[in-house]
Amino acid sequence: MVAFDLQDDLDAFLAAWEAELIAFRRDLHAHPELAYREHRTTSRVMLRMASAGLRPATLPKGTGVVVDIGDGPADGPVVALRADLDALPIRDEKNVPYRSIVPNACHACGHDVHTTVLVGTGIYLAGLAAAGALPGRVRLIFQPAQEVAGGALDVMAAGGITSAERIFALHCDPWLEVGKVGTRTGPVTGACDKIRVQVSGPGGHTARPHLTADLVYALGKIVTELPAALSRRVDPRSSLTLVWDRISAGHAPNAIPEEGFAAGTVRCLDEQAWQQAPGLLKGLVGSVASAYGVIAELDYSRGVPPAINDPASTAILGAAAEAVLGQDAVATTPQSLAAEDFAWYLESIPGTLARLGTAAPGTGDHADLHQATFDVDERVIGVGVRLMAATALAALAGGRAGEAARVPDGASA
Repeated sequence: MVAFDLQDDLDAFLAAWEAELIAFRRDLHAHPELAYREHRTTSRVMLRMASAGLRPATLPKGTGVVVDIGDGPADGPVVALRADLDALPIRDEKNVPYRSIVPNACHACGHDVHTTVLVGTGIYLAGLAAAGALPGRVRLIFQPAQEVAGGALDVMAAGGITSAERIFALHCDPWLEVGKVGTRTGPVTGACDKIRVQVSGPGGHTARPHLTADLVYALGKIVTELPAALSRRVDPRSSLTLVWDRISAGHAPNAIPEEGFAAGTVRCLDEQAWQQAPGLLKGLVGSVASAYGVIAELDYSRGVPPAINDPASTAILGAAAEAVLGQDAVATTPQSLAAEDFAWYLESIPGTLARLGTAAPGTGDHADLHQATFDVDERVIGVGVRLMAATALAALAGGRAGEAARVPDGASA
């Protein structure tokens, strides 16, 4: 056998299955479900995996699926592949036959693509396992609730990554063309936390601010000075940023209110800076508030840490991409301050998160993630199946992409 055997086997598989996988993706896109409500999506995945001869299990909260492929030894290698199921609370504004029929819900982040790619990968690997050609076990994780940053922890609590040696995931990238894969060693996404600063003080007439605590002015100082102070208190390479998304205080134009608040998000790329952020912000809020005689309370809600890609896992995925997509398929992806709860897995086991190009070549069409018009070139599904299947096989073979290509004739499902 030679290295192109895997490519030929995947060609044959996708010739038989690609149209059905595209239809599966369109069905998911038309029926999006928000975090922890992915019951229909879970059922569709369960049925498809069961029809491939697998034994999928639903997570304890009722949404999300975990399924193992292969009958490797109990102490043998286990490689995990993860996709996410949930949609966003956004209205779908595309004029396509598979436009969302659910009000104010849309797959505007590509999770329908991620799920379909993993379904297709599961069907292909199940065929290899049935032919005795899978050198270990592959665990598919169809995770719920990625957009609210809780689903990964639920998977882990249910033992979803127990015994897994590595974990891999893809995320749609509308800034890369179909057929391209973006990889990066080290931090690839940022931490994202939420804060709320509640301010209170004696209100009064706007004609006599000296007899009150001028709460709106003090809130304005907190809003403007905290982001600036952060940039001088931490290493700028950590990219620690604070962006406000809501401010509220008062109702009457001639009355200084007794309370108000500001809310926002804290993001950074550095683990150490992320750990220091709550204490640093608490001190800064108190310092600014005390200068204006108001009481300020900081509510700091942890989100997810930075996602830090393991070098060896990134190399495995990159080599697999070159083996089945071509030598020029891999590009270095920039760091992003967007949050990804895949980071929780990466704190426990080595793995990597890669970017999967979704833009039609030569069109210049780059509707961004989380936009109501986001869509993909559906050829990305076949690209994703090739990449995830090859990555799983390479990881089971100890990272040797050439070994992953040795599959027996007629092994595909």
